[in-house]
Amino acid sequence: MALPEARQDLTEAVLAAHPLPEAGPWLTQAREAARLRLAALGMPMGRDEYWKFTRPDAWTGAKAHDASSEASRVFDAAAPLTLVFVDGVFDADASDDTALEHVKIERLADVSHTDLHWAKALYGVLEASANEAPRVDGARLFKPVARPLAALNTATAEDGLLIHATGAVARPIRISYRSGGGEAVLHHLVKVDPGASLTLLEEGQPGGRSNVMLEADIAETGTFHHLRIQAPEQDRATLTNLFARTGVESTFKSFGFTANGAATRNEAVLEILGDNAVAHIAGGCLGDGARGKFHHDDTVYITHDAVNCESRQVFKKVLRNGAVGVFQGKILVQPHAQKTDGYQISQSLLLDDDSQFLAKPELEIYADDVACSHGSTSGAIDEEALFYLRSRGVPRKTAENLLTLSFLAEALDEIEDAELAEMVLGQIEGWLAD
Repeated sequence: MALPEARQDLTEAVLAAHPLPEAGPWLTQAREAARLRLAALGMPMGRDEYWKFTRPDAWTGAKAHDASSEASRVFDAAAPLTLVFVDGVFDADASDDTALEHVKIERLADVSHTDLHWAKALYGVLEASANEAPRVDGARLFKPVARPLAALNTATAEDGLLIHATGAVARPIRISYRSGGGEAVLHHLVKVDPGASLTLLEEGQPGGRSNVMLEADIAETGTFHHLRIQAPEQDRATLTNLFARTGVESTFKSFGFTANGAATRNEAVLEILGDNAVAHIAGGCLGDGARGKFHHDDTVYITHDAVNCESRQVFKKVLRNGAVGVFQGKILVQPHAQKTDGYQISQSLLLDDDSQFLAKPELEIYADDVACSHGSTSGAIDEEALFYLRSRGVPRKTAENLLTLSFLAEALDEIEDAELAEMVLGQIEGWLAD
């Protein structure tokens, strides 16, 4: 079916502005396929179902933002192996040596001409799966949610990290982003072998405007923990695309937190494919419209496609001075995914009457022996609790911050590593004190 004229014109303009980068055969083939997907899907428009709360033109327009950012240091105490990208370009001088036991780390740009490489079987594969044509299962039609900006990433990204964990990786790996205000497009791949485990940290701002993808394949009994902290530079537009699939008895946990930013959209598509697997995704934000426009969108789609699996979506947003928070989350349970345990909660703490929280929780269940629940609430700060604290001599600002941290606690509890959780909590306390 032909695209509407406005979408067609925009899509053609974007494709013309992004010629196919030079690479070896397999990567060229993957990029060409992604360009075809993008041409068929069309660029996102404001009337699209999954973009009705967030204007896509922050990423589809021609002009980049001018924001710059310095290195973020939230996870320094964890002594991670650090790899630095500046406006999407790898900075070898600022990065650590990649040698680390039980893991191999390479750059996409370095292996694109290598025909026999594990990345060949993963690059763009999970993104393509999410963007494929509708699939028929029995009498039911499962229609995927279009992710055209993810297809644009697959088609145009020239660099990123390829991380292959073959055992228990003792030291966290940190991707440190810095920006001079330019555009950044990066495509990272993570492969976790059976029984292996890995913790990946992302920290800082990739660019003035960015489109960053992470595709993660967690094999049976593998474990992958992922944390992303986006620092409070204001004038920027950040898009992240997370695609993951989980094997039998595997574990996937991801947490992200943002403090301010003109436009942030975090998309996640998780496929639970192995029995007895666990997939958690959580996060939050501190948004203050007094520092400039703040718009923060978490859009999550989890598919249960195996027996006896667990998923959790936990998102908390603190908003003030006209800040806008968005949550769109879906749990899809396929007919054979019996014994599914799915949980979804999205909540906002509105610190004034000018801020907004827009939520669209969804459950779509085709199995009959499951336990799935969802909830979404917005509320003001608890005046009774605030009075209680103030009556005991706690200054108002300190009391509000304590109640804000209490509100965020359920999301922070999703960080399994206690030391990393303490580092994130310390950073949030610092942002609240500013």
